[in-house]
Amino acid sequence: MTLKTAFQMDPIESVKIAGDSSFALMLSAQERGHEVWHYDVKSLAWESDGSPAGKITAFARPVRVQRVEGDHFEWLGERRVIDLAKDIDVVWLRQDPPFDLGYITAAFLLDRLKGTTLVVNDPREVVNAPEKMFVLDYARFMPPTLIARRLADIQAFQKKHGAVVVKPLHGNGGKAIFKIDEHGTNLSALSEVFDKQWPEAHMVQAFLPTVSEGDKRIVLVDGEVAGAINRKPGEGEFRSNLAQGGSAEAATLTAREEEICAAMGPELKRRGLVFVGIDVIGGEWLTEINVTSPTGIVAIDRFNGTDTAGALWDATERRHADMTKG
Repeated sequence: MTLKTAFQMDPIESVKIAGDSSFALMLSAQERGHEVWHYDVKSLAWESDGSPAGKITAFARPVRVQRVEGDHFEWLGERRVIDLAKDIDVVWLRQDPPFDLGYITAAFLLDRLKGTTLVVNDPREVVNAPEKMFVLDYARFMPPTLIARRLADIQAFQKKHGAVVVKPLHGNGGKAIFKIDEHGTNLSALSEVFDKQWPEAHMVQAFLPTVSEGDKRIVLVDGEVAGAINRKPGEGEFRSNLAQGGSAEAATLTAREEEICAAMGPELKRRGLVFVGIDVIGGEWLTEINVTSPTGIVAIDRFNGTDTAGALWDATERRHADMTKG
């Protein structure tokens, strides 16, 4: 089965091929004989054509990729407007967050392709499952958590739990995450900064000292565990995100982590969230469910000798076949 696939993602020129999950998916697509296109979300357009779905287009370009640093892609033609319903079989929703109105608008447009072109992850469910909101469905696995904007609520939570971590509710990549000590030093000032920067409530969680041992990224493919890595903070940091200087090491799952994955796996599959990365601290505390543009598969495969990109394509091809059967 040969598919025409389009990647809605950030500029391919800036991709760091050593660890980029989207690049790994493009390579895997090529190996299977699939046609690969690239486009920027800013070129996505909808036009009325008399049908309920309308005509959804993108200004795209066919591309061939290779794992060669400094020479990792070659354009195979000029950019042109393509009809995502007629010209493309699978769209990968892979541009990086922030999860803002621009991201949501693009997802709503892609949702109108339902039944004609498969979008991974399901765009409607991406809108319904922001990383730090969807995880609330599994609060029994989470550390003590508060979502609030009123300073008095945040201060009361901090006094109750001691040292806390404050995060933007729709942040990404470990950016703007702050630790407040057990005395609440600078909490009111930080709250003021957050209030000015973001209109939504903020996430506050009890600080977990076990984060020094690592923050595990577990990847699930269509609801099934594909593998995991343990991300350890860099020197002088408590954030373990690889984008913030963290390092990766091989990891296996604890019994608690297996329980977490088993609890959410069927729901992820039902929602069409094919590629999901969850974050677990200390082998037991679930902190996020990443669905917008999850990462980590290159490191997982390097340590485990697996082919997670291939597993993602297996799941995608099955879903596409099921969709075209009607």
